[in-house]
Amino acid sequence: MTRVVVVGDLMTDAVARARYALARASDTPAVVTMHGGGSGANIASWLAVEGAEVAFIGRRGADITGRNRDMELMGYGVDARLVMDPERPTGTCVVLVTHKGERTMLSDPGANAALAPEDLPRDLFGGGHLHLSGYTLINEGSREAGLAALDMARRAGMSISVDCASSAPLERTGAEPFLEWTGGAKLLFANTDQAKVLTGRDDPEAAAKVLTAWFPQVVIKMNAEGALWYGNGRPEPVRAPAEPVDRIVDGTGAGDAFCAGFLPAWLAGKPAAESLSAGCSLASKAIVHLGARPRL
Repeated sequence: MTRVVVVGDLMTDAVARARYALARASDTPAVVTMHGGGSGANIASWLAVEGAEVAFIGRRGADITGRNRDMELMGYGVDARLVMDPERPTGTCVVLVTHKGERTMLSDPGANAALAPEDLPRDLFGGGHLHLSGYTLINEGSREAGLAALDMARRAGMSISVDCASSAPLERTGAEPFLEWTGGAKLLFANTDQAKVLTGRDDPEAAAKVLTAWFPQVVIKMNAEGALWYGNGRPEPVRAPAEPVDRIVDGTGAGDAFCAGFLPAWLAGKPAAESLSAGCSLASKAIVHLGARPRL
C-alpha cells in the first residue's frame, strides 16, 4: 500500500450540540464534548485505522492539549511528526451544532499558523502520496510550508491530492490564488459550496468539469446525495450514492473520513466508482457519533 503523507492542521474540537433552538443572548441547554480535530489530522487518523501507512506533519502547542493530541494520533497508528511551538497554543475549534444538525465553526488556528518549511521532515518526501489540507494554504502563516510541501512532493515524483478546507475562508482567500497554488495536484477534493467558490457554478457536475482545467481528476462531495468523480477527457462523471444511516449524530469530519476512504482505493488503481463508494462508506461511519475522528 502506498504511504500517505498528510500535511495539515491539528486542532482540538469543542463540540457543543444544542438540545433546542438557540436562544440568542441567553442560555441554551447543550451537550459539550472535547475531541481531536483538524481536517489534516482527521484524515490521517481515519487512514491509519483503515490500515494505511500514514504520516502526519503539523504543529502543536507546548500544552497539555497538544500532548494529548500527539498521543491520540499515535494511538490511531499515525506516524505523527509534530513540531512543538513554544509560544502558540494548540489550535482550537468551537463546533456549534444546532438542534437540527447544522454546524457553525469558530476556529483559532493557534500553532497551525506557524507551520514553516523547515518543519517538513525531508525523509517523508522520498515517494508515496502527499495529501495537503487546504487550510495550510489558506492560512497566510502556514502558506509557505504548504507551497514547500507541494514543491518537495513534485520533485520526489509523489502523487498529490489537495482538499479545499472550508468555503468561507476559501472565498476570502480567492479562487484564483488557490487554483494557482494547487494546480500541479493530480486530485482535488471539494464539496459543493467550495466548488461553487472556485468556479461560480452551482451544479456540481458543471463545477467539476470546469475544475479539470487545473486538475486531472476532481471529486465533489455532495452530502446526502453522495459524491461524484470527474476525470479530464471523460464524457460523463461517475457518481456514488451516500450510504444510509439510521440517525446522523454529528457531521463534523464526514468529509475528512470520505477523503480517507477514497484515497487508498484510488491509490491502488481501483475504478472511480469503487473509490467513491469506499469514501461514502467511511463517511457514513463518521456521522453516527460525536466528533470528527474514529473512536479509539
